[in-house]
Amino acid sequence: MTKKIRKIYQLKITLNGAKPPIWRRILIADSVSLPRCHDVIQIVMGWSDCHLHQFVSDGKCYGAPLPDLDLDSMEMLNEQRYQLNQLLKSEKESILYEYDFGDSWEHKITLEKILPFDPEIFLPTCIKGKGACPPEDVGGIWGYYNFLEAIADPAHEEHEEYNEWIGGEFDPVAFDIDEINAMLAEHFR
Repeated sequence: MTKKIRKIYQLKITLNGAKPPIWRRILIADSVSLPRCHDVIQIVMGWSDCHLHQFVSDGKCYGAPLPDLDLDSMEMLNEQRYQLNQLLKSEKESILYEYDFGDSWEHKITLEKILPFDPEIFLPTCIKGKGACPPEDVGGIWGYYNFLEAIADPAHEEHEEYNEWIGGEFDPVAFDIDEINAMLAEHFR
């Protein structure tokens, strides 16, 4: 049985600590499951979904069940049992999405607007954004700053190593909304 979409949420997803800012504005169904919301965030931000993640709201953590790990001390709630509209209910409310517990990429997800459902709008869709996603495993926000400094300065001791590691050029301001929406359409059609 298909769940009825009641509303459309306009969310702003901001990578905490990024200067200049890295962010995305998306439209998504309010009733989307947290695992599906995770998939959307991975695509719109540019991550490759190769690390653990969690949503944090009101002091509670929601994540993927991991029977092989002892996460009892973390008190992780099974994200499969929750929808986005259970964590975000009113405009201007925010939750945290953390990706990669080693690098600790923290994203602030703010519910900017609650819009009426419109069957003409493909959901999810990205409507705006800024900045390129940092490379995976670069060492968090501080490692990213070091990476940017190194690739911009041919005299930097890590310049060649980082350029080889990244496999060519990296443009920190690159953002391609058409590419993001094509990936969303392919993944969610």
